[in-house]
Amino acid sequence: MQATSLKILGVDPGTKVMGYGIIEVINKQVTLVCAGVIQLDHIKNHSLKLKGITTALTKIIARDEPTEMAIEAPFYAKNAQIMLKLGRAQGAAMVAATIANVKVVEYSPKKVKQSITGNGNASKEQVAAMLQQLLKMQYEPKFLDATDAISLALCHYYQRNALHGNKKYNSWEAYVKANSGKLK
Repeated sequence: MQATSLKILGVDPGTKVMGYGIIEVINKQVTLVCAGVIQLDHIKNHSLKLKGITTALTKIIARDEPTEMAIEAPFYAKNAQIMLKLGRAQGAAMVAATIANVKVVEYSPKKVKQSITGNGNASKEQVAAMLQQLLKMQYEPKFLDATDAISLALCHYYQRNALHGNKKYNSWEAYVKANSGKLK
């Protein structure tokens, strides 16, 4: 029997620091391939920041060959300018993935936190601590953007599994017959 493999790129968009992380799943065993941050705070021109995002992610995608990308969806912000810039950063990341034929899926921050910690209001530190346990990895507080990206990739794996594993039944009898091992 051949092993099934899946690589998922997680991206936490930002205009100063963008986090990324790639997980690989082989026969339901999840391992961390790589994680890091793309530093953009030294670039003052916003158009050049977007070019930097696209260029850096294009190189990461070419090197590690993920087939799917999970990215944080835009969320409410008090400052419209910040929201606009984050949306552009997200768009640049999505373009890099789409050009490479990588499927893109968006998740809200609350959905990701809920998926990883069980608490949609968890802090970045709580998410990182849970990832440390789940993936047997070390993290440094200065790389919370990277752990956020890893959590996006892992959330996508969990959601993907839930979607592919959920079968529809036309009656309780059909459900019981297909799931007799779950009955007590």
